[in-house]
Amino acid sequence: MSNRFIDKLSGFASLSPSEVAVLEAATADPVKYAAKHDLIREGDRPGPVFVVLEGWACRYKILPNGARQVLAYLMPGDSCDLHVGLLAAMDHSIQTITPAVVATIDRMVMDDMMFEHRGIAKAMYRGQLIDEGTMRAWITSMGRRASIERVAHLMCELYLRARNVGLTLEPPFALPLSQALLADSLGMTPVHLNRVVKELRASGAMTLQRGSLIIEDPVRLIRIAGFDENYLHRRLRSGA
Repeated sequence: MSNRFIDKLSGFASLSPSEVAVLEAATADPVKYAAKHDLIREGDRPGPVFVVLEGWACRYKILPNGARQVLAYLMPGDSCDLHVGLLAAMDHSIQTITPAVVATIDRMVMDDMMFEHRGIAKAMYRGQLIDEGTMRAWITSMGRRASIERVAHLMCELYLRARNVGLTLEPPFALPLSQALLADSLGMTPVHLNRVVKELRASGAMTLQRGSLIIEDPVRLIRIAGFDENYLHRRLRSGA
């Protein structure tokens, strides 16, 4: 069975057979988790590097009033918190959205891999830079994009990210995110989000149903979003 983590890293740097073998060994004993399981919580001592092999997860924070802000979505192939071990405590939580298969790589093991294997280090750093670029795109959306632009932009991003890791994208694209969860990532109420989704459907650009997304007019959706995929750096190739 394909290891999406290795597949993703192979797109960022040329990995030697020995580096692939090291990564396979490091992720050889994943654990299955149910949906809505906290892998780690805000305030916990930082643990291992989490690698999502199957399923979806998210980063989130809970505000004092109980409101939730989703900070990022993690899909198969994604890893998280490469350097958070340098801190004393987690400043956010990570939770599975769907049933998920997650591998953990001990901090010392990760440090040794990156020190001894240049290809792994280059790929991990490039992956982290893309994650940071994605965060900047989210901040821009929250600060400056109108509601309809914000929703359209996130749909474009999630579709492209999923396609990059080989998820099935034939209509309808399986998008296991509830409107409540999407609202928490877009800074909207579920009622407001539902209104915007209806507007996008009426425009003929996309249809968001429970558990699925159909992009009916990609050109129109991209135009509404003002979407520029540069921050996802899809042009990176092995050996670059």
